[in-house]
Amino acid sequence: MKEVQQIIVRNKEAIIIPDGIAVIGKDHNIIVFNEAACRITGFNDENILGKDFRVLFEKSNQDTKLILESLEENRSFSNLSINLTDSKGKIKNVLASITPIHKENEVLSVVFVFRNTKEMLAMAEEIEEKTQELIDQKNKLDAIFNSNIEGTFTIDNDWIVTSFNRSAEKITGYKKSEAVGKKCWEIFSSTLCRNGCHMEQTMLKGKSTIGNELEIINKKSIKIPIRVNSGILLNNKNEKIGAVETFIDISEIKNLSDHLKTQFKFSNIIGNNKKMDKIFNLLESVAETDSSVLITGESGTGKELVARAIHLNSSRSTGPFVALNCSAFAETLIESELFGHEKGSFTGAVNTKIGRFELAHNGTLFLDEVGDISLPVQTKLLRVLETRQFERVGSNKSFTMNVRIIAATNKNLLHEIKEGRLREDLYYRINVINIDLPPLRERMDDFPLLVNHFIKKYNEKFSKSVTHFSPEAYSLLESYPWPGNIRELENVIEHCFVLCKCDVIRTEHLPERIKQTVEKEFTFGKNALEDVERKIILEALSKHIGSRTNAAKELNINPSTLWRKMKKLGIKV
Repeated sequence: MKEVQQIIVRNKEAIIIPDGIAVIGKDHNIIVFNEAACRITGFNDENILGKDFRVLFEKSNQDTKLILESLEENRSFSNLSINLTDSKGKIKNVLASITPIHKENEVLSVVFVFRNTKEMLAMAEEIEEKTQELIDQKNKLDAIFNSNIEGTFTIDNDWIVTSFNRSAEKITGYKKSEAVGKKCWEIFSSTLCRNGCHMEQTMLKGKSTIGNELEIINKKSIKIPIRVNSGILLNNKNEKIGAVETFIDISEIKNLSDHLKTQFKFSNIIGNNKKMDKIFNLLESVAETDSSVLITGESGTGKELVARAIHLNSSRSTGPFVALNCSAFAETLIESELFGHEKGSFTGAVNTKIGRFELAHNGTLFLDEVGDISLPVQTKLLRVLETRQFERVGSNKSFTMNVRIIAATNKNLLHEIKEGRLREDLYYRINVINIDLPPLRERMDDFPLLVNHFIKKYNEKFSKSVTHFSPEAYSLLESYPWPGNIRELENVIEHCFVLCKCDVIRTEHLPERIKQTVEKEFTFGKNALEDVERKIILEALSKHIGSRTNAAKELNINPSTLWRKMKKLGIKV
């Protein structure tokens, strides 16, 4: 009997069980009554142990015969529906089994195991509810897993693919059913597979990797550039069970990057002018350094084009290029644009905002129209350039700046310093290297190159086959002063392409302002010439006291010619 009690006690200590267990001795007394039995019936050890087992069947005496048969006849029963009477006299239906314990065919006691059917029902309902919750959670995780824009897969410790989402299917061309169960290198076929790839770092050294770029071979044998992250997978015992990788197709990014590098090559900045040759040589040297650059020149001369070319040909080309037009923001907002602000730092600051310095980290910050920054903001900007640190508006947390500054202006900054509108120390801080872009009127020898460049560009854009400008139209373009420089020239040519329906751009396709400006300047020049001519003739006539013959001789023209000019200019003697 002691052995039975020890077994029950050990079980009780090891795990909380839902089954009530009562051991009934040969003398019909209860000798063991576990915690679950107490819970179900409401009795406790003190008022149940040693009592006749019939106390449990006061209102269902017919069920006692089963216990008696087991004791007297060594019979076992299972899956019985029995009604017990609890400590409050209420009947509780239980599912029970009765097992005799015997020695040498002598029954010593019986073990009466029972479970509350209501508890069983509640437990079944709870299990069903938890199971549904798990199913719902799995469905949510599957939805997230498959809706992720990044391809995602997992492998076990044997490098076998264990999961494969829809984005992974799309990028690689392999279905989940084709990938799961295969070695990961059978799916990705990269030259780095089993040759020091990122997954080896993760699997063998437990190191996560971020932002690695490589090429894989998809199912159609096409090379796909991807950017990958990988991490170790652990179970709830903190044991390694494999690894997870996310990857994204960067074909479009690569194409855009290659396009930008092609578009902003120094050789693509049009010009054979001597001034432009010097600038090209300077740009190549500037791109190799990290020094601050100030680009000066009139509006429309291509300052941002040059800034982007410097960035994309420098060691920072993989970092961001962030541009800010300093004249486009009010004084109260420019500081926030540069340095960012914290939520609630001023009226309207409903969210934390990252400034341009943070956005340009590890890249280039282009400050266009830098001469329009107010003096108070100039002071803060100078401090940032000197200390390489800044704080967001409304914060005292410092950020370290790793940004190259390229500034641009169409103003005469030395004049701005003289007028007290620009700090001299800021000027020298941003003007380490100066690139001065000449206006179009000073590089008209490049005019044919620029015109042909834009004709080619807009032929591609509008799917046209314009070959050239008519002589009259081209003459008007050459005579125009181009106050808006190359930007204005490009806009004019685009205007012509919109109107032109043939292969030659004629004067009627030009904007009216081009024709009106050129005609006005021609008329002005013609009148100015006549004024000079009139003054010379009057001086000669005055000197010779009105003698047309002597005046014509001094002017070295025929007297009849002098007469016609006098009549034309309205000179009377």
